[in-house]
This record gives sequence, structure tokens and C-alpha cells, in this order.
Amino acid sequence: MTEKAMLRTLFDKAVEVADPMQSLHEYLPSKPAGRVFVVGAGKASARMAEAVEKAWGPCEGLVITRYGYARPCQGIEVIEAAHPVPDQAGLQATQSLLEHVKELTENDYVLALISGGASALMIAPADGISLEEKQAINTALLASGAPIDQMNIVRKHLSQIKGGQLATAVYPATLRALLISDVSGDKIEYIGSGPTSGDDSSPVDALNILQRYKIDIPASVKTHLLQGSGVVPKDDKRLERVENIIYAAPSHSIKAAADLAKSQGYTVKVLGDEIDGEAREVAKEQAALAQSIQAGLAPEDNPVLLLSGGELTVTRQGQGIGGPNAEYCLSLAIALDAAPGIFAIACDTDGVDGAAEVAGALVGPDTLHKAEVAGNDPLTALANNDAHTFFEQIGEQVITGPTLTNVNDFRAILIQPL
Repeated sequence: MTEKAMLRTLFDKAVEVADPMQSLHEYLPSKPAGRVFVVGAGKASARMAEAVEKAWGPCEGLVITRYGYARPCQGIEVIEAAHPVPDQAGLQATQSLLEHVKELTENDYVLALISGGASALMIAPADGISLEEKQAINTALLASGAPIDQMNIVRKHLSQIKGGQLATAVYPATLRALLISDVSGDKIEYIGSGPTSGDDSSPVDALNILQRYKIDIPASVKTHLLQGSGVVPKDDKRLERVENIIYAAPSHSIKAAADLAKSQGYTVKVLGDEIDGEAREVAKEQAALAQSIQAGLAPEDNPVLLLSGGELTVTRQGQGIGGPNAEYCLSLAIALDAAPGIFAIACDTDGVDGAAEVAGALVGPDTLHKAEVAGNDPLTALANNDAHTFFEQIGEQVITGPTLTNVNDFRAILIQPL
């Protein structure tokens, strides 16, 4: 197996273990007696709903997923909407979801299925704020380089469903939330902007974040934040009937990839599953680390594999087509400068890097040569945030289609001894 084929196999393994059909059933109790209602949102929510009905049979409910990510369910309604910028379909679906849970009683049971992408898909702007205003703020935040936890604080305070407000909407019903984590540290309040979890951030925090990243703030948004929001404090008594369970996380996928690599004779070093920062800067650091490790290897040593996860960011300055994983790979290739024996992959486990239908890219000692033959200047591409175009032109994109799960980014660097 070639080095690039091995890296792709490791990525596929990371995605496979996060598939809801593989493990969600282990976290389901026996189907409760009485009324059971399933709600959910995220890029994995339809697959999660499919897994629930495989275990429980047809269920009543509604989940919202990304366009192209629907799955066949027997009773649960699946509605597709836009991600990462919300649209009218997501707004209408969320309104329908909230209408469905209005009449629940303390004898009812709600199962919430939440995964990455829920922030954009489950969209209910706070009173006085329009969908168009939320779209504009979301777009600006995505381009600002703001970390995902900062983005989610803003989203919560501009919403009627995030920041614990879904939990209070279904109260007094019993609520169990099963979550797939796509955030550093697996913090429940950040997954999907925490619709089933309380939050101690304030509207002023949200306003400060918008100002820090120089986001244009509509008058209605500023007024709303200054007046307060509906975000639910963590000590709210209504949350006592809520149980949040993370059943799939980046660490699980990285461990599965590490175990597979070890079985193939690789020495594995896990750099962590919470690495964040600017994609191009993290790439430079990891390129230097890889070269340092290679310099210390004897020819008879086993190859070394560096694994990492987390969520990198891109501060958009150019007009190209790119995402954090592709930009990481492009910066890594430039930093390695065709170093022999070092290969890499970086992909988003949901199959979508940024707004493109591309999971990520592969890098090898031949990357810069292929680019030269194609007349593609890597420095120009990086300056223009055009990494997807760069890797498309040299045939090194990783395209998976919908993976139906999401446990954040997966990065691997394979280092051969010389």
C-alpha cells in the first residue's frame, strides 16, 4: 500500500467509527412507554434518526439535516436545509419542530439527536432579528477567523432555540440528548450551540465578540443584545430533567486510526484532538516537527505517524475557494518544500471542508512538482485562500460525498526514515 493510500485508509477508519449506525444503539435505553418524540439537527442527525428507528422501530419526530444528508426513516420526518449559512428551509423546519413540542407533558419522553452543523440548521432568530441579519452575521463570522466557541456564543444569544432553549421548550418532558462532538474539549454547551445545555455566557459577551472581529452589527441585533437574551443559565431548574450524553467524539476516531496504524507497524504519536489556531500557522509548526522527527530516525526504524484533530480556522483575505483542511495542506506542502519521505492528509470528517463539497487534501514530496507542471503557484494560491482550486488542479483532493457524521478535523503526517 502506498503512503497516500495508507493515509486515506486511516481517514476512512476515523469516519467509520463515528458512523451512528455503528454505535448509537449502545446508548439507547429500551423504548420508553408512552409518547416518545425524537428531535434533532446536524449533519449526522438523519443518520442518527435512522439508527434510532433500527433499534426502536418507527418513531414520531422531526430532524433537520444538511442538503444531501437525508436518510430513509420510517416515522421521523427528515427535513434538509442549508449549512453553513442558514436558509428559509431551516427556519421553517425549526418553527415546525418548536410547534410539535409545545404540548408535551411530564409523562412524555424526548430524544434529541445533535451533531455538528446544528447551529446553522436549527435556526430560530430571536424576536426582532430577521433571518437575513442572522445570515449576514453568520457569513461574516465564518470569514473572520473567530474560533467556533466564540461563534457559538454569538449564535446562542441571537436565537430562540440554542443555549438550552430547546430543553426548556420541551419541559416538563424528560429529555435525553445524544450528541456527536465536533468541538475541542467535547464541551456540551458548544456542540450545535448547546440547544439542550445551559450556558453562563452573557449577551454582552456576544456583543464583545462581534466588535472584536469587526462584524457589522445591525441595530436590531445590538438592541436585542443590550436588552438581554433567552439563553438558559446552567443552574436553571428546568434542566434537571435533561441528560446529555456524548457518544462519539474526535478522540474515539483518532484512537481507531492510531490502533490501525500500530497494527501495520507504524510508531504513532498523537498530538492531541483539541488543536486549534490558524490553519496555515499550525501547518508550519507541524511541518517543522515532522522534519525534526525524521532527522532523528535511523534507516531501520519504523515509519512514524503524527495524528491530530481539532478545528482550525482561516482568516479570509483572498477570494479563492478553500477550507481549513485544504489550507493546512497547502501551507504544509510549502513548508516541507518537497522533503522526501513525508506525506500528509487533512480532512473534515463530515466530508465538507469549508463550504466546498470536498473533505480535504493529500500532500506528498511530489505536491510542489505537480503544481509546477500544472502552472499553479502555491504561494499565490495560499495568499488568495484558494487551496481547493490548487489541489483540484493537481488531482490531490479527497472527495467522499456525505459521510453522515461529524467529529471534526482529522490530520495525519506519515514520516518515512531516510
